[in-house]
Amino acid sequence: MSHTPTEVLVGGAVLAVALGFLAFVGSSTGVSGSGGGYPLTASFRTADGISVGTDVRLAGVKVGTVTGIDLNPDTFRADTTISVASNIEIPDDSAISVSSEGLLGGNFVEILPGGSPFVLAEGDEFTSTQGSVSLVSLLMKFVGSGGDDS
Repeated sequence: MSHTPTEVLVGGAVLAVALGFLAFVGSSTGVSGSGGGYPLTASFRTADGISVGTDVRLAGVKVGTVTGIDLNPDTFRADTTISVASNIEIPDDSAISVSSEGLLGGNFVEILPGGSPFVLAEGDEFTSTQGSVSLVSLLMKFVGSGGDDS
C-alpha cells in the first residue's frame, strides 16, 4: 500500500500538533520530569476537598502539591504532607489553609506568607492552619437565620 506525499505530510503535522499539545499540558499543569522539592507538614481540623495531587499555591501560583494525607489517631486531625518547589523559601510564621476556587470550583491548599526572616526547612510543620469551610453548612446557617428580621 503506497501513501502519497500529502498523506505523509498531513500525518506528520498531526503527530507534531499532538506532541506540542502534550508538552503544553505538561507544562501548564506543573507535571515535569524534575521532582525537585522539599516536604513540609500541616495538621488540619478538616481537609475536605483535598487529596494527594492537589495543588499548593502561593499568591495564586502553583508552588507544589499535596503528597500525603493521614488521620492522626491521637488528635483526630488530618496530618498533611506537601512538597514545595526547592527554589521557594517560605517564612516560618506563614499560615496554610484549604481554599476553594469558587462556588463550583475545586479546593486547593494556599500558603499565606508571613514576614519572618527565618524560613521553613525540609520536614518543618506549619503552626497556623485553617481547614476547609463547608459551603453546605454556611448555606444552612444563612437559610436558617432568614426570618429573624425583628
